[in-house]
Amino acid sequence: QVQLVESGGGLVQPGGSLRLSCAASGFTFSTYVMSWYRQAPAKERELVARITRAGGITNYADSVKGRFTISRDNAKNTVHLQMNSLKPEDTAVYYCNAVLYSSAPRLDYWGQGTQVTVSS
Repeated sequence: QVQLVESGGGLVQPGGSLRLSCAASGFTFSTYVMSWYRQAPAKERELVARITRAGGITNYADSVKGRFTISRDNAKNTVHLQMNSLKPEDTAVYYCNAVLYSSAPRLDYWGQGTQVTVSS
């Protein structure tokens, strides 16, 4: 059974920090590109950060560059998103995503999401 379980969301004040975690099971984690997406009310889901299979390359949305850091631990089947200097516009449900691009058909898994609310 494939599972991606997010945790670490919550309510923080502007300027604060949160660390999101995603625990993966049921597939060969190290072969998948991992990403964090987010979706705010009345907005489309957007890519926040992405990390390659061995963690050598990372990509970030312009809106979070310099504030967020994605990392992974293939030995523990986990991926994290460290979020600093949080802004109200970061408020959204954050989702963990796993993709095996070399597969035909492509495999694409999603977690259930964790709520992040940035408000004073």
